[in-house]
Amino acid sequence: MRTLITGGAGFIGSHCALELWRNGNQVFIVDNYSNSSPSINTKINELARREIKFIEGDIRDCKVISKILKSKKIELVIHLAGLKSIKDSFDNPDLYYEINVQGTKKLLETMQECKVKKLIFSSSATVYGIPECLPISEENILNPIHPYGKNKTEIEFFLKDISLNDSHWKIINFRYFNPIGAHHSLEIGENMFSTPNNLVPFILKVLLQEKDMLKVFGNDYDTPDGTGVRDYVHIEDIARAHIKGIRCIDMMLEGFHALNLGSGRGYSVLEVIKTFEKVTGKKIPYKFSERRAGDVASLYADISNAKRKLEWEPKYSLEDMCSSAYQFAIKKKFLGKV
Repeated sequence: MRTLITGGAGFIGSHCALELWRNGNQVFIVDNYSNSSPSINTKINELARREIKFIEGDIRDCKVISKILKSKKIELVIHLAGLKSIKDSFDNPDLYYEINVQGTKKLLETMQECKVKKLIFSSSATVYGIPECLPISEENILNPIHPYGKNKTEIEFFLKDISLNDSHWKIINFRYFNPIGAHHSLEIGENMFSTPNNLVPFILKVLLQEKDMLKVFGNDYDTPDGTGVRDYVHIEDIARAHIKGIRCIDMMLEGFHALNLGSGRGYSVLEVIKTFEKVTGKKIPYKFSERRAGDVASLYADISNAKRKLEWEPKYSLEDMCSSAYQFAIKKKFLGKV
């Protein structure tokens, strides 16, 4: 399968690119490097031991995307490009709408014109908002509570409409929960040296002694220990799911299919802290702070549909995730590289 990955230089995209190449897919990456660095290109090609093609470009540039789709004879697109910070989406809702929603629509219009109608889209568990029941399944009502989640929800509705109006479209809509960890080589992983938005990068900043204290946002949630509960899944499990998705699309799937990708269980903030302390042997100082806008008490996945439709399930434990994330961060700090 000749596959284009938009945003392929990012955290999820880089891992997917390697897993796709390892499984015999021809991989092309387009990225404008707004959330990543061109330095990742060298690392990916070193790990692949052959050249994966990188093209600098923006999904909103229809001419660039059209040229790639036609000249590279692309058969399937994995669409990961976009802005992803919940906090920033409150501060810059118009920008988020322009890049995430309008950018995706332009990409899809270009795909339609080029007759490329196989797509894996990176949605998010944030589309659910405050869940009515747990674990949360794909049948739950979509009720996002912040601009970023609303972006993803609008795109999902648009994808459903496309698949209903044109039966040639084959779309898998992955709702990621919280990917963490790093590649087993420890050569690629999440960029820990930018401003952190999520729990694990915050924890790593403290472990690397770049921050004195971890802020825990809220300790009065209706959860066992009062802190927020989330579903964490290893980045390499996420990458494997994309291989399963491609095979499913290629062999039998038609229409639009939304699938949760998570571990299938929830971990509180304090549980994650304790797990990091266990795998590193270090204490993590923390203090409680007020809740953040857009956070919910608990959100973890029912992954039974992914297991059934894709024959996929996660292999790695929370300890594995925390250990690989820490080892990658330590290695990168020691080498002085992002």
